[in-house]
Amino acid sequence: QERSVRLRRWYELMLENKEELARIITAENGKPLKEAQGEILYSASFLEWFAEEARRVYGDVIPASAKDRRILALKQPVGVAAIITPWNFPSAMITRKVGAALAAGCTVVVKPAEDTPLSALALGELANQAGIPAGVYNVVPCSRQQTPAVGEVLCTDPLVAKISFTGSTATGKILLKHAAGTVKRVSMELGGHAPFIVFDSANVDRAVAGALASKYRNSGQTCVCTNRFLVQKGIHDEFVEKFAKAIERELHVGSGFDAKTTQGPLINEKAVEKVERHINDAVSQGASIVTGGKRHSLGKNFFEPTLLSNVSTKMLCTQEETFGPLAPVIKFDTEAEAIAIANAANVGLAGYFYSQDPAQIWRVAEQLEVGMVGVNEGIISSVESPFGGVKQSGLGREGSKYGIDEYLEIKYVCFGGL
Repeated sequence: QERSVRLRRWYELMLENKEELARIITAENGKPLKEAQGEILYSASFLEWFAEEARRVYGDVIPASAKDRRILALKQPVGVAAIITPWNFPSAMITRKVGAALAAGCTVVVKPAEDTPLSALALGELANQAGIPAGVYNVVPCSRQQTPAVGEVLCTDPLVAKISFTGSTATGKILLKHAAGTVKRVSMELGGHAPFIVFDSANVDRAVAGALASKYRNSGQTCVCTNRFLVQKGIHDEFVEKFAKAIERELHVGSGFDAKTTQGPLINEKAVEKVERHINDAVSQGASIVTGGKRHSLGKNFFEPTLLSNVSTKMLCTQEETFGPLAPVIKFDTEAEAIAIANAANVGLAGYFYSQDPAQIWRVAEQLEVGMVGVNEGIISSVESPFGGVKQSGLGREGSKYGIDEYLEIKYVCFGGL
C-alpha cells in the first residue's frame, strides 16, 4: 500500500508539472510540443496504472497430491533492476519500466540515453518530492563515449538482478551477452520493421489517416512506426494519391516549440544521412519520389516528409528500419503475398493492416509475426495493453497487467508434516 501511495503521488506531481516536463522533452529531442505533452500524459499514466497494480501481486495456494502437504506460490521482487532507455520517448520509456519495478518492490538504476538525460533527472526530482525513498530511483547519465562501459557494468555486476532495455536489436544482443555471465533476468523491447498492409476491401480514407499517424509521429522516430507500406493493386493508385495529398496538407516541418509544427528535427545528422541513403538507394533501383525527398531548408537535421512509390523488396528501405520520415509503398496482388513480405523480416514488433472483411481480419491478425497488431488502427500504444515483440524484436512485455511480472520471481513454498 505504501508503494502504491508514493507512485500515485509521483503521478500527480507529473500532471502538476506537465508543461515544464513537455518543454524539456522538446528541448532535448526536438519532438513537437503537442506530442511531448501527449508523452507526459502517457508517461504519467504508467505510474497511475502500476500504483494500482502494486496491490494486486497475488500468489497461489495449489492443491497438493499428498494429504499432509500444502503448496504455496509467493511472488517476490527480483531485486535491483537496471533500466536502459532510448531518446525518442525519454519519459515514457522510463515510467513504463520504473512504475512496474517499484510497484513490485524493486529498486532501480536508470541509464537514460546520452541525448536525453534531463527528462530522467526531472523525473528524479519529482520522485523525491513524491516521497520515493533515497536510493530507490537512481539516475546515471553518461556521455556517448562512456555508454558502452556503463552498460557493461550494469549488465555484469552481480548486485543487479534484472536488466530492462529499450533500443536497437544490435545493442540488445550485446547487453544479452553481458547479462549471460550472471544469468540475469532480462526484458527487451528492440527494433521494429512494421508492415502496414492496405487490402482492396479497406476504407481508403481511414487507411490514409492511420498511415499518416503511424508513420510520421515523432518524425518517424518510434519503434512502432510503419516502415513498409504494402498496398493491394486494386486501390494502390488511389491510396498513394490520397496519402501524398494528406502529407502535403497536414504535415508541417519546424521547431518543436512552434504550435503548428507536426514534424520536428531528427535527433542528429547521422539519422538524416540514413534517410538520405535509403531514398538514394530506392531511387537508383527505380523507385519514384511522390513528395518530399530531401533535407528541409530549415537546417541540417530537418527532413521533408517523404513518400516513395514503385518500391520493391530489394531496396534498403524495405530491408532495414529507417527511423525517419520516409514512407515506401510496395504494390502487391494477393493476401498470401502480403503476409509473406510482412513476415520476411527477422524482427516483429508491430504490424498494421486495413480491411473490412471479417474473415480476412482474423486470418491476417493471427498470421502476422509481430507482438502487436493494429487492425484498422494506426496508433496502438496504451497503458492497459501488453507492449512487446517477437523474433528479434525482444523479450517480455511492458505495461498492462503482465508488465509487473517482469520484476517478480515466483517462490514455491512446501509445508509438510501437516
